[in-house]
Amino acid sequence: MGRRHKGRQLDGVFLLDKPPGLSSNGVLQHVKRLYGAAKAGHTGALDPLATGMLPLTFGEATKFSQFLLNADKRYQTTAKLGIRTDSSDADGKVIETQEIGEHVTADLIKQLIIEHFSGEIEQVPSMFSALKYKGEPLYKLARRGETVEVKSRRVNILSIELLDYRPELGEFDLDIRCSKGTYIRSIVEDLGLMLGCGAHVCVLRRLESGPYKADMMITLEQLDALIELSESDAEKEQRLDALLIPLYSPVEHLYKVELDEEQKIRLFQGKPVDLPGLEPALVRLHLQENDRFIGIGEINEQGILRSKRLLSTAN
Repeated sequence: MGRRHKGRQLDGVFLLDKPPGLSSNGVLQHVKRLYGAAKAGHTGALDPLATGMLPLTFGEATKFSQFLLNADKRYQTTAKLGIRTDSSDADGKVIETQEIGEHVTADLIKQLIIEHFSGEIEQVPSMFSALKYKGEPLYKLARRGETVEVKSRRVNILSIELLDYRPELGEFDLDIRCSKGTYIRSIVEDLGLMLGCGAHVCVLRRLESGPYKADMMITLEQLDALIELSESDAEKEQRLDALLIPLYSPVEHLYKVELDEEQKIRLFQGKPVDLPGLEPALVRLHLQENDRFIGIGEINEQGILRSKRLLSTAN
């Protein structure tokens, strides 16, 4: 007999503004409990030090988490010059301190980020990253004092901008738009080495993930306030559920195809559907009758649609 999830059958996306000092899984479990949700997941962990955009998926929305994991991201970070740490952020142990030379200026920082951190770059992930080696996260190995060779990877820096340089504090702020898998800590570490004084991340905030923008986020404080305002469990659930974004939002960028009931039945039986005249593409599927989202499919060169991922609740 299969495992049954205890809790409410919720489908949707919640955009959490993650607070500092907590793990991504920790805040996921907290929000899951507040909602009483049967099934939930997060899309792209943030370090405990980091804050900001952490999309949480409930129920059927978890089927489309990969689209958010693969999506471009936007971060703002504050770097501290003159101090290097083993994790390249403020949570690590100091391994080196150096004077910040007078040659370090805003113009030099701008020049270096344009020359070395624009477009496609090679990046070696930190030993304190969540990348896995033989099934174990690298950061666990690092905390035990173990090191392994980490292969470099190609990432794409879509834009990078120096927002402010405060020489009296030895700090500067960057705004970075980048592809998935980009390590902001590695950019700051490498930039600090190029400046000759070292640097580490002391503040990191994710502002955007895929289609989701900063003004869409909800804080834990806002959630708690809503719950306190609710006079009954039913009202609490109603208030909380109103914060959820439609479960198709991770794939909203895909071309929308509307199907009739007969075509829908064919798909759920694992049969192809003929859609002549449509371009080959991954598509978002809705019912003509009520615009209900039922999943995603793929159209081939011959105009044949096959299912890729369908909602079990739509059958």
